[in-house]
Amino acid sequence: MTALRFDNAFVRELPADPDTANIPRQVTGAAFSRVDPTPVPEPAVVAVSDDVASMLGVSASAPDFAQVFSGNARWTGMTGYAMAYGGHQFGHWAGQLGDGRAIGLGEVLTERHGRQELQLKGAGRTPYSRGADGRAVLRSSIREFLCSEAMHHLGIPTTRALSLVTTGEAVVRDVMYDGHPAPEPGAIVCRVAPSFIRFGSFELPSSRGDTGLLRQWVDFTLPMHFPEAAALPAEAGYAAFFAEVCERTAVLMAHWMRVGFVHGVMNTDNMSILGLTIDYGPYGWIDDFDPDWTPNTTDRTHRRYRFGQQPQVGYWNLQRLAQALSPLFADVAPLQAGLNRYVETFEATDAAFSAAKLGLARQMPGDEDMVSDLRGLLRAGGMDMTLFYRDLATLDLASPHVDSVAAAFYEDAGRAAVEEPLSAWLRRYAARVRADESAEEARLSLMHASNPRYVLRNYLAQQAIDRAEQGDDSGIRELLDTLRRPYEEQPGREHLAGRRPDWARERVGCSMLSCSS
Repeated sequence: MTALRFDNAFVRELPADPDTANIPRQVTGAAFSRVDPTPVPEPAVVAVSDDVASMLGVSASAPDFAQVFSGNARWTGMTGYAMAYGGHQFGHWAGQLGDGRAIGLGEVLTERHGRQELQLKGAGRTPYSRGADGRAVLRSSIREFLCSEAMHHLGIPTTRALSLVTTGEAVVRDVMYDGHPAPEPGAIVCRVAPSFIRFGSFELPSSRGDTGLLRQWVDFTLPMHFPEAAALPAEAGYAAFFAEVCERTAVLMAHWMRVGFVHGVMNTDNMSILGLTIDYGPYGWIDDFDPDWTPNTTDRTHRRYRFGQQPQVGYWNLQRLAQALSPLFADVAPLQAGLNRYVETFEATDAAFSAAKLGLARQMPGDEDMVSDLRGLLRAGGMDMTLFYRDLATLDLASPHVDSVAAAFYEDAGRAAVEEPLSAWLRRYAARVRADESAEEARLSLMHASNPRYVLRNYLAQQAIDRAEQGDDSGIRELLDTLRRPYEEQPGREHLAGRRPDWARERVGCSMLSCSS
């Protein structure tokens, strides 16, 4: 047995659902329901993040590891619970949602990384499952496991993933919601974060007029996760808390835009109060630069959560959080101040990230226009965002030429369409770099630290899924190892850094994905 130090403050300090029946129902007056994972027949460990295991003090070689992280057994101090929360989904209030297929195991106190909550995703039915089975399939679990770790190593705030365990049982899913359900292998991911509290945690009690429970949520969250705000008088502390949430969310949005990540389902129940990327479903990285692209089939028509719209959606979601918190304020001015802070923080952070991607140590007048013009060219030329920015570091500043970034073009017609204006832009960029007066080594170092060589493109994840479903897990481990060093050149792994191949352009799992992905 592994000895971990559990301090399960969430279930100790917030009100529990008095009804212990594990059936779908409305839960009122409570922050969570007690529920145990549903046992699985044949748990088997597929992959473990050594980084996360080390952070927690967990040994992946423990003889009962698979049993514990499939939900079949528990270590001393572990508990079982599902959070209650609501949310706005695709712009509409959806009422109670909650952890429908995630079950918390408790909070571990670590030596260097503070409090870390463990949660099993795919561990079975809860009172919030709304008639579903509470399980997860292997393909979606692989995507969540890999992307959690990939995002962390890109330097983007995120929940983490400790383990990926198959269950030995089939789960029936209709992949594209088109009337063709089929059995798939089941799996469970152990997710790890300081907290899984989200915007919807505050929205649900507020929507019901339960100001007492709303205040309990806030009064628990502040000392646990926002101690500086907790040290202030009540309403001032609440205002500081909201402002900090706004700032963290703004930084997160800027990070997503920096690397071309599209979350795909930015509902308020999928927004972390800590500014973490949470709930990996139909996500994707843009290949050819298209601000209107979304990977989510459910969003195919309106594209609410498209790449270029994410900063605006972040603001809209914060408005919903402000509305939920408003019963705790005598005046809405502090809430509006928090929203203003979001705008200011995003604009400043996005500008700084945009300059860093170009290797510019300091921002100068005209830089904003230069970045905007570049984005227009990337879109018009159908250029790969990741490859363009990475290869821009190879540009000969004395004689800039489009050939330096030729690998970013998907079509010859795209190159022909923008060759002349792109050549002019490259000359403009070379002149701007010379005006920056930074050492060349420093410029290249900044570019390489800002522009990843490796990202988890959907087709790469799908290839690993295809192999895993045939019993070959090596693709998962190769990607996991590669994505731990996304900014480094890795000889021998060039096949993981190329453009999306033509066969992946329209394939399910590579272009559009459903919320079951």
